[in-house]
Amino acid sequence: MGSSANTETNGNGAPPSSNQKPPATNGGDASHPPPPSPALDQGIIESDPSKKRKMGMLPLEVGTRVMCRWRDGKHHPVKVIERRRIHNGGPNDYEYYVHYTEFNRRLDEWTQLDQLDLDSVECAVDEKVEDKVTSLKMTRHQKRKIDETHVEGHEELDAASLREHEEFTKVKNISTIELGKYEIETWYFSPFPPEYNECVKLFFCEFCLNFMKRKEQLQRHMRKCDLKHPPGDEIYRSGTLSMFEVDGKKNKVYAQNLCYLAKLFLDHKTLYYDVDLFLFYVLCECDDRGCHMVGYFSKEKHSEEAYNLACILTLPPYQRKGYGKFLIAFSYELSKKEGKVGTPERPLSDLGLLSYRGYWTRVLLDILKKHKGNISIKELSDMTAIKAEDILSTLQSLELIQYRKGQHVICADPKVLDRHLKAAGRGGLDVDVSKLIWTPYRDQS
Repeated sequence: MGSSANTETNGNGAPPSSNQKPPATNGGDASHPPPPSPALDQGIIESDPSKKRKMGMLPLEVGTRVMCRWRDGKHHPVKVIERRRIHNGGPNDYEYYVHYTEFNRRLDEWTQLDQLDLDSVECAVDEKVEDKVTSLKMTRHQKRKIDETHVEGHEELDAASLREHEEFTKVKNISTIELGKYEIETWYFSPFPPEYNECVKLFFCEFCLNFMKRKEQLQRHMRKCDLKHPPGDEIYRSGTLSMFEVDGKKNKVYAQNLCYLAKLFLDHKTLYYDVDLFLFYVLCECDDRGCHMVGYFSKEKHSEEAYNLACILTLPPYQRKGYGKFLIAFSYELSKKEGKVGTPERPLSDLGLLSYRGYWTRVLLDILKKHKGNISIKELSDMTAIKAEDILSTLQSLELIQYRKGQHVICADPKVLDRHLKAAGRGGLDVDVSKLIWTPYRDQS
């Protein structure tokens, strides 16, 4: 950061303009200005201790709280997560990996010293108290605006495992990837093999998902790769949209590469190598060049808990286009084909619950609006393949259910239904069931 000790000032303490000349006094020549006034001289002297104090802070310790200039040009509170010495730099020349405490972890990044406001360095504060204060300062709208762009992986970690996971994955190892025509900034750590530890950017083949360190390697690979779509069976084609079912056991390398890729955008996803037990449903946009992956969801081949979805992701370039809602709806269409009720793997992240609650609300209220007479939760479950517990919790959250004479009664006032439907938002892309050609895994020979 620049020091104020060597900055010239005018009488108001502001830097002079480039064409400003020193004033002549007592008839003196403008080219021979008078010596600085005692007040100005005192200001220069006082700035030296400030500079020394700032220099004495360096290098900043891991855990330091400070304000940092973000890409919007404004300063935001951050916590220093890690630091590393700049190559060929001095003893205090470090760059710092910071977490913006107002934002999701996916915005963590390496920053230079000149982005940090050293005047704002704070002493360590109690983590729980600070997190609570930060949470209170953020409005619900701010949190949703930051987090609504994707559905996170479902956590299966206890408190100790979660702390270990966060320590191991606290620093993003890959900053960007190239996938097809897109260069995408990553959000989270992904456990790529050790030989990729020093790579800032990776290049993916968008069809087989093999990844390489250099653009030249990708170009050579693309001349030889004969895939133009994910390996596996195409089970859905409607217009330019296509869905492929990939068996993790039959296409192990592809499935593992998909998991490496997905982990860059899913925080607590834990599936890396154990892909044999899963099916992967890969959604693509198709053109004359091939089928380009938009997103996917995974599903256990055999789930005792009736889970019909394990992990779900829409890649960043394709978000906010209704594809996430399409993937959720597609998972339920598969459950209907199986003749089973389904539910997403638990526990759900907050954002995952938000996405599913929106889907459940739209589906259930559409039926209630059209249905004449009484209808039971069991009947709703049979019609939608949504688990009865999910139906009950959704209708209770909407205050559409009452408990009378020992049983739950659905109260479906049309005006109330319309209000809730409007609040739930649009449903995204529709699944054309007539275009789904699929045999459940248990029936496949």
